[in-house]
Amino acid sequence: MKQLVAYITTGFPSLDFTVDAALALADAGVDTLEMGMPFSDPVADGPVIEAANLKALQNGFRLDHLFEASAKITPYIDTLWMGYFNPFYHKGIETFIAKAKQTGVNGFIIPDLPFEEAQPYKPLIEEAGLHLIDFIAPTDPQERIARITKNAKKFIYLVAYAGITGTGKSEDLQEVVSHIKASTDTPVFVGFGVDRNTAREKAKGVDGVIVGSAFVKVLLDDTLSHTQKITSIAQIAREIKEKINS
Repeated sequence: MKQLVAYITTGFPSLDFTVDAALALADAGVDTLEMGMPFSDPVADGPVIEAANLKALQNGFRLDHLFEASAKITPYIDTLWMGYFNPFYHKGIETFIAKAKQTGVNGFIIPDLPFEEAQPYKPLIEEAGLHLIDFIAPTDPQERIARITKNAKKFIYLVAYAGITGTGKSEDLQEVVSHIKASTDTPVFVGFGVDRNTAREKAKGVDGVIVGSAFVKVLLDDTLSHTQKITSIAQIAREIKEKINS
């Protein structure tokens, strides 16, 4: 069965909402949760996730909130922290490794840390039994794909197009998927631009999809109550999970 990874912005619109949303997504069939770490300059994210990041920071988000919520979520769903490298650098990768182990988080997604620059940190993460997810772009040459896939663990994050999240662009990924599959047995998940309308097409040839903006749009809708937002994102998750496996 193809997997569904769901991204939500931690602490937005509230920390209680983050926990409730995570549990609802787990019940709806989400396999892995990306807990987004709000950051002031989320360079890989489009306007939807950027807006949620800024609102979370304006609401007083602190890293302690990430750790607090994670401890309540990880018993129920496989969990990763998705964040930009700045906090990891300033707090120290060792701090995040220790907190991940303490709270039951299984690894990190750091989109602005290229494969080559990640090499000093990846052994520390893996020695702790955690994962650092590797990215591949459709523009990567075969030689670089082979280097990245050689020791990739858990899953490979295939960026669906050059650009930022949530724009819904479309590119033919079958050639790059073939190159990846020829190099590794590690599952390949595609992200960027995946929603209810694109999920079935994007899932072709890969092992799962990563969905973010489609969920965060609901979080940003001030016309919906807490309960209505939870119901809506759970329904989106069920629908996407069904589509990628039909």
